[in-house]
Amino acid sequence: MNQLLYLFASGLIKVFQALPMGILGRLGRFLGGLVYLIDARHRRVAVQNLTMCFGAEKSAREIRELAFENFKRIGENFACAIKSSTMSIEQLESHLLIVGVEKLFLSHFTAPTASIVVAIGHFGNFELFAQLARGMPLHRRATTYRAVRNPAINRLLLRLREDTGCLYFERRTDGLALRTALRTNNLLLGLLADQHSGEHGLRLPFLGHDCNTTKAPAVFALRFNAPLHTAICFRTSPGQWRIEIGDAIPTHENGQPRALADIMLEVNRAFETAVRRDPANWFWVHKRWKQSRIKTSTSKASDEDEVAGVLEEKKNQTAGTG
Repeated sequence: MNQLLYLFASGLIKVFQALPMGILGRLGRFLGGLVYLIDARHRRVAVQNLTMCFGAEKSAREIRELAFENFKRIGENFACAIKSSTMSIEQLESHLLIVGVEKLFLSHFTAPTASIVVAIGHFGNFELFAQLARGMPLHRRATTYRAVRNPAINRLLLRLREDTGCLYFERRTDGLALRTALRTNNLLLGLLADQHSGEHGLRLPFLGHDCNTTKAPAVFALRFNAPLHTAICFRTSPGQWRIEIGDAIPTHENGQPRALADIMLEVNRAFETAVRRDPANWFWVHKRWKQSRIKTSTSKASDEDEVAGVLEEKKNQTAGTG
């Protein structure tokens, strides 16, 4: 059964990849709109999320229209991602503009032996974040992913993603491999920072409401002495995207590591600005604000143990190279 599913999905992908980007985008929008009509559960989640964040400034009709457009955008982005994952840099040039690469260069010259961590989110065609290292030959693109339950579909998705030349690490099983790669290579590591991260996250404000926020970008930036940036993918027109790289977020203050919560609060604020700029561009169909048993403090003391672990690991690395 898995093999049949793999063959069917592979065939469908080949059909999508053969279509021009413009037609593929329109097809994706149609399919996304169809999903809006038949998928009551995710439609309800999107409407509830949008109402919570924008209900005071938008009518119920405007919320529903925004949710409908969001589903069409998601369909468009997923359909186009199937094709863009196999396109060369030259082929993508007419579809993708990356703004702010000079900020990554500046970070590289500040710490030339370090990797760079980029906090990314589910904005636009977020698979295009694999192209962030374009023009930076000393850095290898890398990111994490979570394997899906169906092994056939997971194998197919991984094959598609690896066509981009980006390194992919399964976030639950490849932790050691990722840390090893960060120590031995200059990586441009993109980490999704707008997902629920379980009881290990921080409770921080996002779009006016507290939500579970991952520590991962801040922890990796501190642990490997890596500059930290944000990057947002905006859909500017059908089949056209613009990735904007943000300024470096300070990870130290007066020579000491900043609190993880303070660092991630800046990431959340950058994401808030991006969401308000184009609300339909974000992924509203997941439960971003669901409750979990995690700490709510944003003080530096609340992260004392975590930062101590970061410093201890850095000290051990230094001792090991002496």
